[in-house]
Amino acid sequence: MIYFDAGATTLQKPETVAQAMYRAVSGLSSPGRGSYPATRAAEETDLRCRMLAAEMFGVADPERVVFTSCATHGLNIAIRTLVKPGSRVVISGYEHNAVTRPLHAIPGVEIVVADAPLFDGDEMVRQFAAALAQPVDAVICTHVSNVFGFRLPVERIAALCREKGVPFVLDASQSAGMLPVDMVALGAAFIAMPGHKGLYGPQGTGLLLCGMEPSPLMQGGTGSQSILQDMPAELPDRLEPGTHNMPGIAGLAEGLRFVKIRGVGTIAGHERRLARRCAEQLGNIPGMEVFYTPDDGAQTGVLSFRAAGKDCEELGEALASRGVAVRAGLHCAPLAHRTAVTLDTGTVRCSFSTFNTAAQVDGFARIMRQIVR
Repeated sequence: MIYFDAGATTLQKPETVAQAMYRAVSGLSSPGRGSYPATRAAEETDLRCRMLAAEMFGVADPERVVFTSCATHGLNIAIRTLVKPGSRVVISGYEHNAVTRPLHAIPGVEIVVADAPLFDGDEMVRQFAAALAQPVDAVICTHVSNVFGFRLPVERIAALCREKGVPFVLDASQSAGMLPVDMVALGAAFIAMPGHKGLYGPQGTGLLLCGMEPSPLMQGGTGSQSILQDMPAELPDRLEPGTHNMPGIAGLAEGLRFVKIRGVGTIAGHERRLARRCAEQLGNIPGMEVFYTPDDGAQTGVLSFRAAGKDCEELGEALASRGVAVRAGLHCAPLAHRTAVTLDTGTVRCSFSTFNTAAQVDGFARIMRQIVR
């Protein structure tokens, strides 16, 4: 199988991830729930994962690294902390439903969309600056479009927020492990990310980096301050009720270690080269429209395309029948398609990982020529 759907989940993982999860199933209990060896080992694994994440993402205190079930979970915490009925929120025109649906669920929220053409970072900054000329309660922005691989100029957007004193939330779902993400440099209120994509951890894991005090989304037991009927004030306990996913955390720690050793820059460069190779070959197929820019500052290892007269969902099915895994349709991001004027058709998306090869790209292009012909 040629697996080009890392933007959904990196299916190929380092062997150490599965090994750590296997050991955790029989060797780790719940952290903070006892003093016997299995719970002490769980505490050590828990702390090691937080410390790896804190080092990678510029978080001064590992206790401000909170475990979540996915990026969506973390974004919901961030949004519920900052956004109240009647709030005014600015988002980019490339946001995922993980941002837009929680916002729409809060009554009376004014959502201002900072629109810009695909791959036009300068215009994106101008639109955010214009929106921030009026009072704003929060800015929420994706780092990379999950549909088009467009790297948004989040550093400049975050600087505008700091200048205006507006809390900034980063959705790093398509950038964590593939691009530099620095909590301190951005001055972010929150950064949410999944564990199962660019961090090469298992599904059901995620991280929320907290630059400000959050409101808990759930309440329950934490193994600490049990006499209280309110959630503890301290992080990470405030946001982590219930039993920890220790197999997931153990696997995520190994994924973080893998990314640290391989290097974010090396991973990003490899994925961009594959995207460029794929774009060039698809661009030579008659009737093919490829959404790509050669600008490495704007393009990442995610690539969308569509073929004239071909239904994108049917293209995805045709590729699957030939052993190629891609994503087709609207990718849970109708706002991004509306911005890029592809809402009526959707796109077929290839998203690469460090385990993909140039030979796979070449084989994929040959299959696409056969299908289109």
